[in-house]
Order: sequence, then structure tokens, then C-alpha cells
Amino acid sequence: MNLSGFIRDIPDFPKPGILFKDITPLLADPAAFQDAIHLLHAHYQDMAIDAVAAAEARGFLFAAPLALLMRKPLIPLRKPGKLPFRTYSLKYDLEYGSAELHVHIDGIAPGARVLMVDDLLATGGTMHAGCQLVEKAGGVVAGCAFLVELAFLKGRERLGPHEVFSLIRY
Repeated sequence: MNLSGFIRDIPDFPKPGILFKDITPLLADPAAFQDAIHLLHAHYQDMAIDAVAAAEARGFLFAAPLALLMRKPLIPLRKPGKLPFRTYSLKYDLEYGSAELHVHIDGIAPGARVLMVDDLLATGGTMHAGCQLVEKAGGVVAGCAFLVELAFLKGRERLGPHEVFSLIRY
């Protein structure tokens, strides 16, 4: 299935000059959504992975079904104030400001190999922070998986030395 046919371009969103890659048509098509999850699973099925993690919110859309298919725990990386238990936290800078991610202190077993998942790789800021947070919590990043990669923004370079896999590259 040609998954890129399910990605809609929205010009000038969220601001003039940006060509937004809208994944909602893919999410609205059960066969395309299922194919995307199965392709991600096929890439990682022979790798040693102990858990799947994602930063809110769109990363959850792909990480949750992938974690179920892989029969691995799902580790949510959340914004401040969203997790009810004690957390590790990491503040990080983005091109338009700053942000912060949290994970429960018991969310990652020491040495666990964690697959990081998100819908889109742009500059890599959020995924880089997520990788740092997983490592801070005692985990090892097993790889970084994406539905879409905007290769011209060079986010992949920011994620080295971690393996990066994307289903669709622009």
C-alpha cells in the first residue's frame, strides 16, 4: 500500500510558509493505519526491544497499537502535571520555545531497550529529548521509529547514534 497517498498537504499551516503534513487521512483509513503499524512492527520484530515509548500526543497514536502488536509495555512521556506518580523530567529547547517531558520513575526498568515512536520527524528536538529522558530513567534507546520524516530538516542527524526508521520520507 502506498502510505504517502494518505498524507495530506496543508499549505501555510500553522503559519505562512509551512507545508503541514496531515496524517489524519491515514488514521481515518483502517487498512492504511493497520498497514503502517504492521510495517513498523515488521522492521523491529527481530530486534531486542523491551518497551515502546512515545511523547504525547500524536506519538501515542502509533506507539500504543505497536506496543500491543509487539506485546511490550507502553511508556508514556508526558507534559508536566500529567503523570500522577513521581517522575524524572527533562527540559529542552525547541525552535519556537521550550518544553518539558516527564516519565514515571518506575516506568523504565534499568537497562530496558526502549523503542521510541512518533508520527513525524522534523528537526528531531522532541525525539532527542525523549531519548535523553529514557536514558536518564535508566533505559537504552533501541531505535527511533516514525511514520513520516521530513528529511530536509535533518532531524535524523540530531538523533545519532540511534537507529532511525521512517515509513515515508519527504
